[in-house]
Amino acid sequence: MARCWISVGSNQNREHSIRGAVHALRERFGELILSSVYESEAVGFDGRPFLNLVAGIDSDEPALALLTALRAIEDAFGRVRGPNRFAPRTLDLDLLTYGDLTGRIGGCTLPREEILHDAFVLGPLAEVAARERHPTLGRSYGELWRAFEKSAHPLRPVAFPF
Repeated sequence: MARCWISVGSNQNREHSIRGAVHALRERFGELILSSVYESEAVGFDGRPFLNLVAGIDSDEPALALLTALRAIEDAFGRVRGPNRFAPRTLDLDLLTYGDLTGRIGGCTLPREEILHDAFVLGPLAEVAARERHPTLGRSYGELWRAFEKSAHPLRPVAFPF
């Protein structure tokens, strides 16, 4: 079994999409580890703020099967894929890590680079996996978060009942 971390985000129909995504992830993968929910400004485009969290699962499915399942959940919530990577979205589910696996899988690089660059990914990940280590850097997520420049990308905790 591999511990897998998934970034969950939405800036359209946010509450419905986040709640539905968590429900769909539970139905598909079973028990989840969930971070708190945070609000952050859109990155890379002008748009409504996002709600973000990180979900953890344990899985023995191949990484490509997990990626396919995550895309299907996004599609079920009306995710529109276009040429612009930075655009509003109902649901964004990114496989951040799959155990210690590294490399390119199904068009996705693991571990995801966003872990090191986006507060809305690293902050929630450090909350639930502070002692786990980044597969290529060997530094813990807690350590990476403590060193992260947070002022440029503020996170606002949101009370969010699932």
